[in-house]
Amino acid sequence: MRYPSFLQEQGTIGFVAPSFGCAEPPYKTAFLHAQEKLAESGYKLELGPNCYAREGIGISNTPEKCGEELNDFLCSDKSDVLISCGGGELMCEVLDYVDFDRIRKAEPKWYMGYSDNTNLVFLLTTLCDTAAVYGPCAGSFGMEPWHESIQDALDLLRGKKLVMKGYDTWEKEPLKSEENPLVPYHLTEKRILCCFPEGDSTFSGRLIGGCMDCLVNLLGTCYDRVGDFTRRYEEDGLIWFLEACDLNVFSIRRAIWQMQHAGWFSHVKGFLIGRPLVFGQEMMGLDQYHAVYDLLKEYQVPVIMDVDLGHLPPMMPLINGSFASVTVRGNELEVKMELK
Repeated sequence: MRYPSFLQEQGTIGFVAPSFGCAEPPYKTAFLHAQEKLAESGYKLELGPNCYAREGIGISNTPEKCGEELNDFLCSDKSDVLISCGGGELMCEVLDYVDFDRIRKAEPKWYMGYSDNTNLVFLLTTLCDTAAVYGPCAGSFGMEPWHESIQDALDLLRGKKLVMKGYDTWEKEPLKSEENPLVPYHLTEKRILCCFPEGDSTFSGRLIGGCMDCLVNLLGTCYDRVGDFTRRYEEDGLIWFLEACDLNVFSIRRAIWQMQHAGWFSHVKGFLIGRPLVFGQEMMGLDQYHAVYDLLKEYQVPVIMDVDLGHLPPMMPLINGSFASVTVRGNELEVKMELK
């Protein structure tokens, strides 16, 4: 596994938009303020050409131009780390224009984003053996004040914090709007882990995962090299972290079934399942828990659900590709990542 150099004091943070850009409020307003805050902290900033673009369908620009931006920023010394401007809908179409061979040969660089950015975060790891960060996008750094998860993400990029813990409360209904673009998370719900089997657990393995909406879209394509990846790291074993955006509980169950039958979960040591955006949904007797655990129980490994991951913030930033030790004690979760 290749690990990029961490962001140094007065280093350069690059921003790219392979998914949606920050073309209009509240996203543009939050992004502008994020730049102010990071510049005040002493960092130089370098913006890609698509950061404010809205020329594409479900992404910032044409797939060709989005691919060009990624190739340029991932393979040049314009910046030290990269943060995606945001999520979107069709980043998968950009992949045909991403030069993974060139990226594999270039000096590795941290890339951070989530949701639609799974398309790159996941593939950097599985195709290029390059660690990447599943974490917040650029606009989140514009909130006032920062939630500790945002500081955690910056500290991870700086190499100052590689042990993540869950947060006490989470946001079910956001207050962010065009009128309130910088509002912090609306934390009204207490975090309660749901563990299968019940009780404390400790397990370790190599972290891999992302948003299931994107992962099942990649499954079976020319970009699906998960089998090679799992065999390469079978001695470590894998910890899959998964969360969902647009999927309802039946779609989540179908996604788990599809990954399972594609052999993706071979050599698994445990699962970390984030709160789905449809948290609390029940359809025809199926809820978010049975959608997952009914299928995953056959692996006889810990399945930890309602973890701080994904679309219902806050989210723990995780290094895709790192070796992690997970400890669950009661309602407390700790993920210790090692760069090995």
